[in-house]
Amino acid sequence: MTDYLTLERIYPDEVDTADRREREALAIHVERYRFAAEHLSGARVLDMACGAGYGTALLAEASEAGRHVVGVDIDEEAVGYARKRYARPGIEFVSSNAMTFRAGARFDTIVSLETIEHLPEPQGFLECLLGLLAPGGSIIASVPTTPSVDANPNHLHDFTERSFSRMFEKRGFRRGPVYRQTQAYSPGAVAMKHGGRRLQNVRPNLPAYYLANPDALAKRIWSTLRYGFSNRYLTAVWRRR
Repeated sequence: MTDYLTLERIYPDEVDTADRREREALAIHVERYRFAAEHLSGARVLDMACGAGYGTALLAEASEAGRHVVGVDIDEEAVGYARKRYARPGIEFVSSNAMTFRAGARFDTIVSLETIEHLPEPQGFLECLLGLLAPGGSIIASVPTTPSVDANPNHLHDFTERSFSRMFEKRGFRRGPVYRQTQAYSPGAVAMKHGGRRLQNVRPNLPAYYLANPDALAKRIWSTLRYGFSNRYLTAVWRRR
């Protein structure tokens, strides 16, 4: 049976509107897509790692006439859901690995939200996106900028705002508009996995993980001292110089 709300997948139709945490989880994702929709350019848009497709649909709804939006995700079940739920003229959904996806024509804007931290080779992923980007195009991307690898077993890399920016700057991009988000969390709820379906996917036995990975504990302590009990996210528009 499909789990329609995890740390990595949200299906809006399955969100429990009576659960504040589920509503907030959906809202923070939708807000990123709304920001991205304000900064689209060109006729061809790629939504890489589109999940269940609601963000791809939002990008298409906000688009000018004649724009084509392609949503790509490795999860065939999510793509199947997206095709059934959000299919309409101007939208296409494709099941493919982000690292190997190819298209017949390049894209003027590539949107990839909360993707890079999942991949073994973030630099290689960015190179793949560059190969799909039209000359003069832009990339709109987001990552958590506070530690996440410790709590989320699906994340492979932690980023700060600076380390995220340097990855793009080294490839000749300049940063345009940015959108920052802050999401408070309860350390007790995370530790005990109390507080909704999403928290059931938090890494098990965090104390043991910290014992085995003291650098992760140091990052968490530093982040908590600086930001309190909150997760922070950055979405930015990157344009070629």
